[in-house]
Amino acid sequence: MKKILAASMLALLGAGLLVSCKGKSENSEKKAPSFPTKGITMICPWAAGGGTDAVLRALCSTAEKYLGQTITVENKTGGAGAIGHAAIKDAKPDGYTVGMITFELNSLPQQGLIDFTYADYDPLIRVNADAATLTVKADAPYNSVQEFVDYCKAHPGEVSIGNSAPGSVWHIGAGLLADKTKIDVKHIPFEGAAGAVTAVAGGHIQAVAVSLAEVKSQLDAGNVKVLGVMDAKRPEAYPDIKTFNEQGFNIEYYTWRGLALPKGVDPSIKAVLVDAFTKAEKDPDFIAKAKSLNLNLAYQNPDEYAAFLKKNFDDVTATMKAIGLTD
Repeated sequence: MKKILAASMLALLGAGLLVSCKGKSENSEKKAPSFPTKGITMICPWAAGGGTDAVLRALCSTAEKYLGQTITVENKTGGAGAIGHAAIKDAKPDGYTVGMITFELNSLPQQGLIDFTYADYDPLIRVNADAATLTVKADAPYNSVQEFVDYCKAHPGEVSIGNSAPGSVWHIGAGLLADKTKIDVKHIPFEGAAGAVTAVAGGHIQAVAVSLAEVKSQLDAGNVKVLGVMDAKRPEAYPDIKTFNEQGFNIEYYTWRGLALPKGVDPSIKAVLVDAFTKAEKDPDFIAKAKSLNLNLAYQNPDEYAAFLKKNFDDVTATMKAIGLTD
């Protein structure tokens, strides 16, 4: 009898566990969202034609095949990147609005230009990191960094260096260049790097300190020349371009770009986006496109990217203080 009772109790217990597990499984299935069921909006804080826009559009077109939905890039420009970054932060946290955050997110708060920081976003992946170049008009009277520096010292306050916006990555890069070489130059802001590059090619300003990707078309057309790159090595596609270090100037400086969500997106939806954009980043088509644009891919997963954002913010703050862009 005791054996019969014990067997009955075990059977009932097993049935109970089965019902319980089934109930939990059904509840989990009900909670798991179906995503995505419609197109996704991707916010770009910078103008069409610049490096950020180029890499973002290439990544999105590749990611569409992994998400099964279209991704529409919207350029929300202005305020040195503040408008677009705010739009990403304030978007509805349903996963259908993603954005590309850039270096400026870590340089605008110190200047009082925005009242939010990297900590107000949920990082997805870091996409790329690109070094600054010193680029001038093709017929400029200098052919090296040293000759440019000498010219600036002989003409103090006369040389104009364009940047992508006040307090932007390239403004800080040009400021770092001026500080390290002790030259007196004028910093001319544009809404994105594309306008600055066009201006130097047309002879309206004397130089830009932007990425190689952003000067590529004008360089290939023979309208500009690159005097040096602020990288640890020469660019693979242009091996004749020397680094600043090779030319006697210990200057390395990079921008970065990555994807982020507004805070509050369901973790399961975030996981779908991370998976799709990670696959896109490693897709041969995107890698080939990035290479053709001279973009240096520098993938980081969400945890790595979050740690990078904090460290970069601290490093940028120290650099800006050193060159007088913040107190």
